[in-house]
Order: sequence, then structure tokens, then C-alpha cells
Amino acid sequence: MSPQNGRILIRGARIIDPANSLDAKGDILVENGLIARLGKVDAKGAEVVDASGLIATPGFIDIHTHLREPGAAGSETVLSGVKAAVNGGYTAVCSMANTDPPVDAPERVGYQLLLARKADYARVYPICAVTVNRAGEALVEMASCKEAGAVAFSDDGSCLPTSKIAAKALTYAKVVGLPIIEHAEDVTLSGSGVMHKGAYSTVLGLSGISTSSEDVIVARDCVLAKETGGRLHFAHVSTSGSAAIIARAKIDGLAVTAEVAPHHLILDDSALESFHTCFKVKPPLRSRDHVEALRKALAAGVIDCVATDHAPHRWEEKNVEFDNAAFGMTGLETTFGVLNTALVGSNVITLARLIELLTAGPARVLGLPGGTLKVGAPADITLIDPAHEWLVDSDKLFTQGPNCPFEGWRLKGSIVCVLVGGQWKKRDGAVL
Repeated sequence: MSPQNGRILIRGARIIDPANSLDAKGDILVENGLIARLGKVDAKGAEVVDASGLIATPGFIDIHTHLREPGAAGSETVLSGVKAAVNGGYTAVCSMANTDPPVDAPERVGYQLLLARKADYARVYPICAVTVNRAGEALVEMASCKEAGAVAFSDDGSCLPTSKIAAKALTYAKVVGLPIIEHAEDVTLSGSGVMHKGAYSTVLGLSGISTSSEDVIVARDCVLAKETGGRLHFAHVSTSGSAAIIARAKIDGLAVTAEVAPHHLILDDSALESFHTCFKVKPPLRSRDHVEALRKALAAGVIDCVATDHAPHRWEEKNVEFDNAAFGMTGLETTFGVLNTALVGSNVITLARLIELLTAGPARVLGLPGGTLKVGAPADITLIDPAHEWLVDSDKLFTQGPNCPFEGWRLKGSIVCVLVGGQWKKRDGAVL
């Protein structure tokens, strides 16, 4: 528990705050839920935390989390989801709208916020659907949904089906000042595919999903973003073609941003040789050349942030024939360890860049509070032990979804403590 005066002194950490180009050893003083001072601090009456050997960063922010409630509480609840978030170092998550019923009206946005307040772990920022019932037809009441607390609009799980509705959505979202988040998939091209269309799908006899099914929507929407001036964010980019189109859009000055999920940076379609349904995800795990292209785009700044696309499912939804299994993987509790081990450990990106992709990057994309340790900012802080190795065991994770693609992996870098608004949510490796 935090002291009654709300003062906490984190002493002797390596502070990494990419938003302020800070990477130095020092202290952090927290007062009344805010960052009060940085540097060499002597604060009498504060709770002192010895953080020598640890890294202090802004709390991680995930802008793509499926909390499943309402409608699929057997897969995840808001409570289990935000506990998983804190366990993985996240102090804020953006909840996607494809619940049942979908978050497509102000009262449903409010209900998500109510569940989050009751849970009282990570902050939750609701993302509202673009269209009523996510049907791809009538737009939601964007202004009233924003007023209720929505931070963006997305029919994620479904692509905006026509250029007409996509252009209309970008136009109206521009008026209310929020972005459209697009699930880029032309379903007339992806059809009944269950994995990446390539050599492995041919050998395995599984129906493939072509890269063009993503690329054509990314190209279409960039054209519409230029025409409308609307803000456009691409979810879970998975192809080299999409990354190239997004890079061009940025050169042309369009208000376009993009995220990549950790599994698309680490795994490739060869994993499906096992026919294990935990590797079934949409967009699918692509071939190795696409993985390498995404890594280069990440290092070059074409990709703005990493988002987990945390998509828990009940075991019964995954423990079936591959064609019939649900798409999706969990990720909130493994993302830092996986990327620190596989990307930072092999010098694909620096540790500071990884922290930026998990903090300042997502905060910038959606204009969220946090993502920084500057004085006056919310005291959302993650403490990391960079040397600690741990084994991924889904039985010890907080998510209800057993569909973890990194089960059994040994990872380097563990989350030790998490503060949200100056309150301990994880302490000494244990979620409180």
C-alpha cells in the first residue's frame, strides 16, 4: 500500500523516458498520484523503494486489447484483462469494440468505463465501433460516443467494407477529432483462409490468406485519408507491402499511423507445421521475408507503436480442428519479455526504442495521457528487472485465455513493480 501522504520515492533506477530523451540513473518522487521530481531527490516522509539494478519507465500503453466483456466473459473479463495488463507492465489499455453487444453507443462506452473503475487495475480507454453493430453500414453517433469517453473508432475484427463508408467515417471522425482504426482485410480476397498463403499453406493443405487482402485496403484507405484529411491508424500491420504503402503515406504528409503486434515480429508461418491452433491468428503469421520487413519498418520509424492485439479465447474455441478454431492469441503478459529477448537481444532495436514503442508511441497515436515521466504527468510507472529470466507458463498468467503462442519460452526481462496513478498494482513481482 502507498503511504497516506501519497509520497513514494523510487531511488537509484535507470530511468528511460523516450518522450523526454532521458536515459540516466536517478530518483523519481511521486506525490498525490503525479510525478513530482526527477533526479537526485531527498524526500523525508516518503515510502522509499530501492530500485538499484532496475529500469524505471513510463507505464506501458496498449492500444489494442480485447477484454471480451460483455458477451464472452468465459474468454476474458475486464477484471482478468486489466490484471493481466498490470502483470505485463501495462498501466493503460484501449479496449476494442467487438464485444457482444458491441461498444457502439454512449451508454456502452460508459459501461466499459464502469467495469474498469470497479476492477481498479490498469486504466481502460474504450474504442468505439465505427458502424452500428459493426455492420459496416450506418455510422455510430461519433460525437456523443467521444463525449462518453471513446478515444477512437474501429470495427476491428471487421474491415470497413466499402470505400463509401470508409470515406464517410474518416470525414466525420475528423470533425470530432478522433482517428479511425482500420482492420485492413478485403474479405473477398481472404475468404475462408486460415493461414498465410505461401509455400507452407500449400504443403500443409490449409487455405491461404494472400498479402493482397491487406495491402489493397491499406492503399484504398490512404487514398481516402488524403482526400478527407481524416486521421487513420492501421491495426496489426503484417505485410511488407502495407509497410511500404504506409511509409509513402507518411512521406506525403498524410495523418497515417500504424501498429504491429509482437507475434508478427517474432513468429512466421513455419510455426503452423505443428497444426497448433494457438498459432492461428488474423492477420495470419506471414513468411519470414515479411517478418524481416516489419522489423526494418519498426527500426526506421514507419511503425509508430507495438500493440498486443491481446485476443483471449476459451480452450473449447481453440481445441478443435484447425479450420474451425477461433483466430487470436494472448499477449499482454509476454510482450515486453518476448521483444526484449528477441529484438533487443539481437540488436534489431535498442531498449530505448522498445520502451518508446510501448509508451510514448501509443500515447502519441491516440493522444492519451501518460507515456512520459515528466513532472506533472500521471504517476504511471513500470519497474523492470532487465536481467531476470523467466519461463512462460500460461497456468501462472492472469488472462483467462490459454491461447499463448509463447508457452514454454524462456524470456529475459521481467516486470517487478507497477504504479497506476501513484498506487501500487504490482509489487515485488506480485499483482496485488
